Amino acid sequence: MTKNEIFEVVKKNILEVLSDVSADQIRVDCQLKDLGANSIDRVEITTMSMEALGINIPLVDLAGVSNIQGLVDQLYEKSQSKGSR
Repeated sequence: MTKNEIFEVVKKNILEVLSDVSADQIRVDCQLKDLGANSIDRVEITTMSMEALGINIPLVDLAGVSNIQGLVDQLYEKSQSKGSR
């Protein structure tokens, strides 16, 4: 799976959780909190994305992620390591 495909999964989940956000507002350099996501929303988006991708990353490992690109990068790395097993 490519980073762009993972971004699309994350984007779909953002749109599902944050009903006031439009698709054109979501860019990889955005922060979820700038889109109006509170901490619970951010956990929900992250968890939904991991479930959709069939991967699991401890949420504490994602604490340093500052924007959507960082989340996509972490999900991508985990999906690559999962596929190489």
